[in-house]
Amino acid sequence: MSQEQPESTPPLLRIVKGDATAEEVAALVAVVAGLGSGEAPRPKRVPEWSAHHRRTRPSTAHGPGGWRSSGLPR
Repeated sequence: MSQEQPESTPPLLRIVKGDATAEEVAALVAVVAGLGSGEAPRPKRVPEWSAHHRRTRPSTAHGPGGWRSSGLPR
C-alpha cells in the first residue's frame, strides 16, 4: 500500500524520533490537516453605536413650534 512520492517534493510529515504505529501517524495527519483547513475568518463586526450616521444630528424644524419638535423622538 505504500505509494512512491516524486523526488521533487519533500514529504509533508516526517517522524524524527520514536516508533509510531500507522494509527498514530493517521491520527497526527488528521489533526494537522484539520488545523490548516477551515473556512475563512468572518469579517469583524463594526458596532452600530459608532456608525457615522448616528453621530450627525438632523436639523431641527424652523418656524413656529420648532422648539417643540426638537425635543420629540423621531
